[in-house]
Amino acid sequence: MTKAKSLTLKPTLGATLIGAATFATMTLAYTPSSPECIAPANAGGGWDFTCRAVGKSLEDQGLIDTPMAVENMPGGGGGLAFGEVAANRGSDSDLIVAASSATATRLAQGAYPGHSMDQVRWLSAIGADYGVIAVAADSEIKNLPELLDMIKADPAAVKVGGGSSAGGWDHLKVLIALFAHGMMNVADVQYEAFDGGGEAVDQLLAGEVIAFTGDVSEAKRFVDQGDIRVLAILSHERLPGEFADFPTAKEQGVDAVGANWRGFYAPAGMSDEAYNAWVAKISDMYASDAWKEVMAANGLAPLELQGADFEEFVAESVDQIQTISQMIGIID
Repeated sequence: MTKAKSLTLKPTLGATLIGAATFATMTLAYTPSSPECIAPANAGGGWDFTCRAVGKSLEDQGLIDTPMAVENMPGGGGGLAFGEVAANRGSDSDLIVAASSATATRLAQGAYPGHSMDQVRWLSAIGADYGVIAVAADSEIKNLPELLDMIKADPAAVKVGGGSSAGGWDHLKVLIALFAHGMMNVADVQYEAFDGGGEAVDQLLAGEVIAFTGDVSEAKRFVDQGDIRVLAILSHERLPGEFADFPTAKEQGVDAVGANWRGFYAPAGMSDEAYNAWVAKISDMYASDAWKEVMAANGLAPLELQGADFEEFVAESVDQIQTISQMIGIID
């Protein structure tokens, strides 16, 4: 490795963004009788937020007739849920599963053994969630460069925790920041993997790790509770509103950007009628003013991709992440 490169993931240029009106003319004969969302991690993390926020919004807007059940299924960084859907619930048309850049990362790195992205159907994105690097509220670490300098000076002494497996998206965000800060031996970084952001923050507060890597949506409630302090958000510029106080890595001299898309996949055997109905429902929800308020309150940036365009985006993301992982030595 001889030269640090930009490690910014973004939607492919030229991707067609489909608006809600595209689906408005579809016949939505299918309505889920027992809508269910699997959050592939413990309560409190980003996948849990995705299921619960979207389920409530769909219900509030009358897009589903009954409340959406949420099942937390931690294990294998999402692999347990992916395997369960692929093996045992492949024709369940009432089921959707929360996904994110972390899902694409694990698929790209072969972390779900025997599984690939074409074993499910990719529904829709519901926004992009920028990464954050944070410490406990009472930490003596003042800013991002100070933390990164500590890690560079003695990688074995500074442990960072996140809600993804080793080599997963939360891990990659720290490596991207360190790489941008001039650290070449990123394989030496001590990263502790937990089942979801909530557990990672618990271990931060217990002193098991020195810093937390996650996304702004999952970090927000811990900031509001006074538990953690965000050193940097990995966005191009500061977010508006409630997030305006979070400094970017860029303004601190660290040219690192990391956006975690959030969305859903569905069982591969879901009928076309059900698939089109779910895509339309989520698209209508996304276009609503109420969802824009949810996005603003939780630090989600716009990312409007549905159906085939979302599937194409995920496929290209998997390819990008494979390249990045090879650059930093996570996979061969």
